[in-house]
Amino acid sequence: MDLWRRKKRETELDEELLSHLEMATRERVERGDAAKDAERAARREFGNVGLVKETARDIWGWRWVEDFVEDVRYGLRLLRKSPGFTAIVVLTLALGIGANTAIFSVVYGVLLRPLDYPKAEQVVRVWGTNAAGGEMNFSDPNFQDLAAQSHDFQGLAQYTSQIASVAGGTQPIRALGTAASRDFFPVFDAQPAVGRGFLDEEQRVGGPRVAVVSYAFWRDSLGSTSDLSRIRLKVDNEAYSVIGVMHPGFSFPGETAVWVPRESFPTLPSRTANNWRVIGRLRDGVNLEQANSDVRVIARRLKQQYGDDTSMSDASLLRLQDEMVRSVRPALLMLGGAAAFLLLVACANIVNLLLARAAGRSREFAARAALGASRGRLLRQGLTEVALLTVLGGALGILFAVWGVGALLDLAPENLPRANEIGIHFPVLLFALVVCGVVAAAVGVSTALRSTVSNPLRGLAEGGRVGSASSHALRRTLAAGQVAITLVLLVGAGLLSRSLGRLLAVDPGFRSSGVVTADLSLPEVENEAARAGRAQFFGQLFAQLRRLPGVEQAGAVNVLPLTGDIADGTFLRLQPGEQIKDFRQFERLAHNPERAGYAYYMAASEGYFQTFRIPLLRGRHFDSRDGMDAPHAALVSESLAQAVWPKEDPLGRLIEFGNMDGDLRPLTIVGVVGDVRARGLEAPPEPVIYTNLLQRPQQQSNVSIVLRTAADPGVLNAELLKQVRRLDPTLPVRVRPFAQIFDASLVHRRFTMILLGAFAGVALLLALVGVHGVISYAVSERTREIGVRMALGARPADVLRMVFGQGAGMVAAGTSLGILAALGLSRFLQSLLYEIRAADALTYGCVTLFLVFVALLACLIPARRAMNVDPMVALRYE
Repeated sequence: MDLWRRKKRETELDEELLSHLEMATRERVERGDAAKDAERAARREFGNVGLVKETARDIWGWRWVEDFVEDVRYGLRLLRKSPGFTAIVVLTLALGIGANTAIFSVVYGVLLRPLDYPKAEQVVRVWGTNAAGGEMNFSDPNFQDLAAQSHDFQGLAQYTSQIASVAGGTQPIRALGTAASRDFFPVFDAQPAVGRGFLDEEQRVGGPRVAVVSYAFWRDSLGSTSDLSRIRLKVDNEAYSVIGVMHPGFSFPGETAVWVPRESFPTLPSRTANNWRVIGRLRDGVNLEQANSDVRVIARRLKQQYGDDTSMSDASLLRLQDEMVRSVRPALLMLGGAAAFLLLVACANIVNLLLARAAGRSREFAARAALGASRGRLLRQGLTEVALLTVLGGALGILFAVWGVGALLDLAPENLPRANEIGIHFPVLLFALVVCGVVAAAVGVSTALRSTVSNPLRGLAEGGRVGSASSHALRRTLAAGQVAITLVLLVGAGLLSRSLGRLLAVDPGFRSSGVVTADLSLPEVENEAARAGRAQFFGQLFAQLRRLPGVEQAGAVNVLPLTGDIADGTFLRLQPGEQIKDFRQFERLAHNPERAGYAYYMAASEGYFQTFRIPLLRGRHFDSRDGMDAPHAALVSESLAQAVWPKEDPLGRLIEFGNMDGDLRPLTIVGVVGDVRARGLEAPPEPVIYTNLLQRPQQQSNVSIVLRTAADPGVLNAELLKQVRRLDPTLPVRVRPFAQIFDASLVHRRFTMILLGAFAGVALLLALVGVHGVISYAVSERTREIGVRMALGARPADVLRMVFGQGAGMVAAGTSLGILAALGLSRFLQSLLYEIRAADALTYGCVTLFLVFVALLACLIPARRAMNVDPMVALRYE
C-alpha cells in the first residue's frame, strides 16, 4: 500500500469502527435499553478502540514504519536534551572509528588492494638463494638456464634499475632508469598508451638505442607531445630515441621514468655475477607451490652441475604483491591491531556511559513498562538511540579519517610501497560502515538488554536505584578492561620508544652534523680519456668548493652512509708483484679460501673521510700522491683488517677487487679507517674496501659530493648547486643536508612509534574517563550510604579509603590482565625492536607505575566529593 493513501485508510477505518458501534447501540435500543446505557454497553462489548486500530494497522503492514519513525524522533529528542552526553559519545566513537578507518585505508592500499595488472596474482618475483640461505639476484647464465628449463611460466624477464641523469626534456633530471629484457612488459600484460614497445632488432647488442618512458615523465618533462619521433633523450650520456609511452599508473619497478632494452648490454658469462632481478608470470592453472618446487629443482640441478662456479644453491618464488610490501607488513598489521584495541576502549567507554544514563532513566522505563510498553519496544528504542549515536559518530569518524589519511601520508616514509594508492576508496568506506554496524549492534544490544526492566513494580518502587549488582560488576569489568588494553598499547609505545633511543645512541662511526651533500648522476666512464676528464672534473669542483666561506672539507663517495644497498663481493689477496690477467683467473682463485675474502665496496675521494670525521687508525688517507698513473690505493675498515690480517700489518698489502669496477689493476692498502655502519644504524659494521674515486671512477654513475661547514648547512645549498652547474650546466643535482638523510633512515621506526604512541595516548585518555566515570557513578549511587556512615561517626579519611579502594581494585585487576596480555602480544613487536627484549622489565615497570598513578589520580575528584558529603543532605538524597 502506498504511504500517500494512509490518511484515506485511517478515515475509512474510523468510519467503519463508528458504524459498528452505532449498529450495536441501535440493536440494544430496539431491545428496550436506554440510549446512554446502550451506547455504554456497546462500547464495553466492542473493547478498546485504540487497540482495534493498532491491530488493523498491523494487518496493513506499515506499523513498523510508524514505530521506526517514532523511535527515531524520540531518540533525536533525547539526544538534543543531553547535548553534553551526545557530544562525548559521538566524539569517542569518531575517534575509534576514524582511527580504524584511516589505518585500514593504509593497510588496504598497501597490503590488500590488488595490483593494477591483469591476473596480478600470477606475477611473481624469482629469487636465487645462496649457501647461507640468503636471497640473491640472478646471473645471466643461471637466468638463461632457468628460462629454458622451466615450463611453468608464460614469461620470465630480467631487469635492473638505477638513478640516471636524463636530459632532453624541459630540464635535466635525476630519474630512475630500468634495463628490462624481452618479456618484461608481457609479464605485466602492459602495452604502451602512445607509440610502441621494443622490436626484435632493437633488443640486441649494437642495435638502435631506443627507450620507452612513463606517462608521468612524458606529461611532466616532454609536454605530452604526440610526435615521439622528434624526442631524443640523453640517459647517462647515451642518446636514446623515445618510441613509446606506458599507460598511466605503470611505473614498475618503483617510479621508473625510462625503460631501455636489457639486450642492448652484453651478457656476462660468470655465474657469480648476480646482477639481475627476475620477474615472471605463471601459466594459467599453475599454482605458486608447484612453480616454486619446479624452480628449486632447477636451481639445485645447476648447483650440482657447476659446483663452486655458481653461487646460487637454491631458488624461491614470492608473489609480487607480497614481495613489494613484506618489509612493512609487520608494522602495518601491528598498527591495525592497535587501532582495533583503541576502538575496544572507546566502545567500553560508551557502554559505561550508556549504562549510567540508563540507570538514571530506570523509573521512566519502569513506568512505560507498567503502562503496557513491551520489552521489545523498549529494546528497539534503546537500539535506535545507539544507532543514531553511531551514525553521527561514524560520519564524524569518516571526516577524521579523511584528515587522518593526509596526516599519515605526511608522516609516512618516502619509500613506503604503493603509497600513491592509499586513500578513502569504496572498500575503505565499506569497512567503515561495517565497523559502525558492528559497534552499533554490540554496544546497543549490551546496553539495551540491561537498561530495560523486567519487573515494572520493582522498578517503580526502587525509582532511580535499580542498578543491579551485575550491572555494577559489568561497569567495573569494562573499566578494568580499558586499563588492560591501554597498558598493552602503552607497553608497545614504550618498547618502540626505548628501541629508537637505543638506536640513536649507537655510534655510527662518523659525525654527520654540519655535512651537506649533493647527489650527481654522471655518465659512465668508458676509456682512459674519459677517466682523466672525470678526475679533472672532481679536482676542479673540490678546489672551488673548498674556497667557499665556511667550508672546512670537501669530498665525494659513490654511496652515502645510511642511504641503501652497498655493493659487495669477493676480493683476492695477492702476492708481491702478482697481477691478475683476466676475470677467468680471478674466478678460479676466488674459490680458494686462503686467497679469497669478502667485503663491501665503496669508492671515495680525498676529503671524504675528513668530512665525515671517520677516524684514520693507521697509515694515511688518499692524497695527491694517488694520481692516475700511480699505483692504485685502497683503504680498508678496521674490521676487515682484523679479520684478514689479525696479527699482521695490512699496510702495503696487495688486493684485487676488480670484479666490482672492471679494473684488474691491483690495489695497495695505504691506510686503515674506523668501522662505519653504512647500511643503517641497526646493521653491524661490515668489512669495507675503499678505492680512490679519482683513480677508478668507472662504474660510478651516481656520486655524492659531501661538504663540512661550520656555518648553517642550509646557506650552502644554493652555492653548492651553483658551483656544480658552473662546471656542467646539464648535470642534474639534488642538494640536501645530511641531517635529512639521517632522519630518513629512521623514518620507518619513527612513523610506527608516533602512531602507536598516539593510539596509546587516546586510549589512556578514554580509560581515565572510564575509570573516573565508574567511580563518580558509584559515589553518586552511594551518597545516602556515605551520609549514614558519616552520621554514625565515619571520618572523611575512611570514606577516602573506601572510594580509593574500589578504584584501586579496578586498576589492579586491569594492570594485571594488561601485563599478561602485553607479554603475550609484545613478542610480535620483536622484529621492530633494536637491542630491547619484548619482555623488557624496565619498560613494563615504568608503564605500569605511570598508568596506576594517573588512574588513581582520576579517582581523586569523586573521592574528594565523597569526603565532603554533608550527612544531613545525604540522608535526604534520592
